[in-house]
Amino acid sequence: MHLKAFLRGSFPSVCDVDDVVQESYLRIWKARAAQPIHSAKALLFTIARHIALDLLRRDRISPVDRFHVMDSAASHVIDNRPGVVETACAREEIVLLAKAIDALPTRCREIIILRKLNSVPQKEIAARLGIAEPTVQVQIARGMKKCDQYLREHGVRFAWP
Repeated sequence: MHLKAFLRGSFPSVCDVDDVVQESYLRIWKARAAQPIHSAKALLFTIARHIALDLLRRDRISPVDRFHVMDSAASHVIDNRPGVVETACAREEIVLLAKAIDALPTRCREIIILRKLNSVPQKEIAARLGIAEPTVQVQIARGMKKCDQYLREHGVRFAWP
């Protein structure tokens, strides 16, 4: 993948390149839902670069040597990060959720993305789209029901944010 190669070459000290790639795809997907994107590849690389720079800045602010922990008590900390299986399952569920949302009718999809993914209030959605607020509520209910049905058909139970 070109994006991974770019990140590894440009930011060799970033440890979690796969996480940066996943976060980049999620952000471009959200951006695409809000408005058309003319150059998805350029935007994807720009987003990935910004995420990598943020990670590097965060490491610079709190420079903890991950391999030399001075406090012996800290060496007994349990790693609560999800394992490979959990991460793979979560990624698969995100892909299925994206497919479920993409399968919705255009207006319903737009409303679901604005409300559930971008946390735009219902009143603002109604104003933006020039529709009544109860219509927004109905579309959200229908969209969530259809997405839930799609996910259940694929063996996934998903809790909406």
